[in-house]
Amino acid sequence: MKKNGISRRSFLKSTAMAGALSAVGGGSAASILTSCGGNGGSAESAVKPLREPGSYYIPELPDMATDGKELKAGVIGCGGRGSGAAFNFLAAANGVTITALGDTFQERVDELADKLKKEKNIDIPAERRFVGLDAYKQVIDSGVDVVIVATPPFFRPEHFKYAVEKNKHCFLEKPICVDAVGYRTIMATAKQAAAKNLCVVTGTQRHHQRSYVESYKKIMEGAIGEITGGAVYWNQSMLWYRERQAGWSDCEWMIKDWVNWKWLSGDHIVEQHVHNIDVFTWFSGLKPAKAVGFGSRQRRLTGDQYDNFSIDFTMENGVHLHSMCRQIDGCANNVSEFIQGTRGSWDSSTMEIKDLAGNVVWKYDFEAEKNTYKQTDPYTLEHVNWINCIRAGKVIEQASETAVSNMAAIMGRESAYTGAETTWDAMTAAALDYTPKDLNLGKMDMSGFTVPVPGTPVEKK
Repeated sequence: MKKNGISRRSFLKSTAMAGALSAVGGGSAASILTSCGGNGGSAESAVKPLREPGSYYIPELPDMATDGKELKAGVIGCGGRGSGAAFNFLAAANGVTITALGDTFQERVDELADKLKKEKNIDIPAERRFVGLDAYKQVIDSGVDVVIVATPPFFRPEHFKYAVEKNKHCFLEKPICVDAVGYRTIMATAKQAAAKNLCVVTGTQRHHQRSYVESYKKIMEGAIGEITGGAVYWNQSMLWYRERQAGWSDCEWMIKDWVNWKWLSGDHIVEQHVHNIDVFTWFSGLKPAKAVGFGSRQRRLTGDQYDNFSIDFTMENGVHLHSMCRQIDGCANNVSEFIQGTRGSWDSSTMEIKDLAGNVVWKYDFEAEKNTYKQTDPYTLEHVNWINCIRAGKVIEQASETAVSNMAAIMGRESAYTGAETTWDAMTAAALDYTPKDLNLGKMDMSGFTVPVPGTPVEKK
């Protein structure tokens, strides 16, 4: 008996997935297909590609970048992610090195310099270790070829702008902005980068994770049909925090505790959950027209932001996306994306595509990937692709694409903070600017850093 008019066999036959084994990328013979049986198909079930081949970008993801021009990198932001990105860059290719470091704080610069010396025998002399809020300019002006920007998200638009002005290829950690002003800076700078033939890759590493890339290809080929909706999640335990120490200034404390402050991180829907929102905007090619949501602060110990959000996005074609994120201990966890289509669905938690009857018609083969490739870390593979593009003179510009998912997250956050519906047109043109009025490394007016309360107060009767 057929369900929903589509048998597993006809689905496989019409998508040409039963006749030939798909590769894990790059022409590999390793199979990533889980085959299914069933009855014969018909012409009526022929699959229409969601997008025509050649109209969308698929990265090449070899283990290492091709040898070529030597590249000197400067790292701006030497904390955990900056240090991680530095070593990902070094693992991605031969003939690359790091020659300059910059951070707001001396100890962060020295910690990364010591680690580079100990593990890679790379010596960063004192005169190439830059400290302070303007350290990014000194790193960029130090003679580097490329820059790795991993400062707290608030700072990234200006750092990107200056790097492109100085003709540097950029790797930008996500998110790349926290407000509307930053969004417009990113979009304008991205156009300048493309015009200058610069290569810009962002830290949305799922774009360089082979399981996601292969899933994206299948969906573009029409495996789930037209996209009709989705749900994306990042629910996890509480993230880290820093208690204020004696002698720390207001700004020093906030920057060291940056994932808990709205102006620095954009809140966790922007700082972290943007990954999942980005998967939907990437796969669908859609941006949100409006957002309505809510959130609250239940358990957070420092900062001025929420620890949970639930957002209903209406995309520009009317399709709905549900977005959910939470950072609270002792709750159900889930970090995944689900996309529904007219022919079936895709779930990143299992990397499977199912037909409308719930039968698995495709599944990514992680064992085949491990047997085919030495490098499976997407945090390194994004640097492999970046370096390959630089050396081949092949322009890549991911900032404007990431800015779409980034703005979607900002829309959701602002709706939750205010209780109002937000729209794409209004938010992208808004004067929203999270820059503190007295930004400096010393004493600041802390009265403005308060937890948002949506709606209007209840009047006593």
